[in-house]
Amino acid sequence: MLKEYRKLKKMTLEEVAEKCNISWRNLLRIENGSYKKARFETIQKLIEVLEITDKDILKLIKEK
Repeated sequence: MLKEYRKLKKMTLEEVAEKCNISWRNLLRIENGSYKKARFETIQKLIEVLEITDKDILKLIKEK
């Protein structure tokens, strides 16, 4: 889901990673689901930077 939102915002891995103060490699791992130990603060910052709404999050939860 994060990758989709990033692409919708027309942002690169590097741009989002810089705004979230993480490496682009860690962001790539988070997007691919291979990095499961992301800090809560990092996830909050990603949601903020990518402007993901509560409605979007609830929709994702319902789909699973």
